[in-house]
Amino acid sequence: MYALVDCNNFYASCERVFQPQFVGKPVAILSNNDGCVISRSNEAKAVGVPMGAPAFQIKELIKEKNVKIFSSNYPLYGDLSNRVMTILNQFTPNLEIYSIDEAFLNFDGLNIPDYHDYGLQMKTRVQKWVGIPVCIGFAETKALSKVANKIAKKFQDRTKGVYVIDSEEKRIKALKWTKIEDVWGIGYRMNKKMKLKNIKTALDFIHPQHEAWIRREMGVVGLRLKYELEGKSVLDLEPIAEQKKSIAITRSFPKQIADFDLLRERVATFASVCAEKLRAQKSCCHTIIVMLVIDKHSVQASKYYFNMAITLPFSTNSTLTISNTAIDILKKLHAGNENIKFKKAGVIVTELIDENRKQLQLFEEENPKHLALMRAMDKLNTKMGDKKVKLASQDLERTWNMNQNYLSPKYTTNFKNILEIRCQ
Repeated sequence: MYALVDCNNFYASCERVFQPQFVGKPVAILSNNDGCVISRSNEAKAVGVPMGAPAFQIKELIKEKNVKIFSSNYPLYGDLSNRVMTILNQFTPNLEIYSIDEAFLNFDGLNIPDYHDYGLQMKTRVQKWVGIPVCIGFAETKALSKVANKIAKKFQDRTKGVYVIDSEEKRIKALKWTKIEDVWGIGYRMNKKMKLKNIKTALDFIHPQHEAWIRREMGVVGLRLKYELEGKSVLDLEPIAEQKKSIAITRSFPKQIADFDLLRERVATFASVCAEKLRAQKSCCHTIIVMLVIDKHSVQASKYYFNMAITLPFSTNSTLTISNTAIDILKKLHAGNENIKFKKAGVIVTELIDENRKQLQLFEEENPKHLALMRAMDKLNTKMGDKKVKLASQDLERTWNMNQNYLSPKYTTNFKNILEIRCQ
């Protein structure tokens, strides 16, 4: 038996944990630079706040409906997500973290007489220990547990936030209720093709007459989805990756930038964060990529995206090496484009290898003093926090130069922002 645990309106729920006065009130979370809406409470949906809407376009709606706005607080969201996943791991050792607010669980080998009651125990513990509301769907396969979760979330009054598909009758009824666009893995384009084929529900999708068409249009991925919806488990929990295949740090600027010195500072900061992430997962990289992006809505140009890569003769996770290389790439990209204003920049490191498997070079190698220096930097930043030790080319005051006019405190990740309770 599988379960999908999904946190309800996760970002909004995280803000409400420490500011309960907004429970029951419309809440919306904005993306980086306070750009657009990326999360809404049910109350915000009810008053018409659209997902993905630019903040400046809905100013009047926000004011009229008294919607509480928050800037994205990813350190807080990530920490609360880890706490939720740790609690779920207490109910089964078989856990796949699917996203920041979703996880698949497998209960094979566990003797659980009543899955609905077990789900209520999980839901209650997460709510009590972290304060995040969740909904849980149980079924024989991962795809069906997704369907069960949607039912649990849609009909919370009847299901108490937990629904179990444990019979053929429930499976057929659930598939008949589920629209094809709501099926896990069916995207916008495929949904249009499905409608032309008169496949409107998940039950239509698994009809035998459509198998050849599914094989032709979706390949083995589509067939696996069909088998899963039929109750045949073919998708196992994904193992936790030991390390990422690449690391990318990209950010939009609050204002468009043409000045090289400002661009250099941003690129140096992005490169430094990439290097820190490499060392955190004990990896090194061979290739460094820098990209610059123009706002195509405000500038008419023949080219909106600039990028260049350099492959080093040795692998590295040194902040100095990666930052200097990224700045060299930036100089080449910026040459001839001095008057162009860029809205976004990014640094990507790829071709990663384990730092213990680093191949030493005979003729060209990194300065061996970098290793000890990076260890000292990481130790100081871990002890002092907030990345106190930086390169001189970085902004010493902040890491992310973003508009965050509605940012809440980092209650659980910054000691200065720890919640204060006044007892009388």
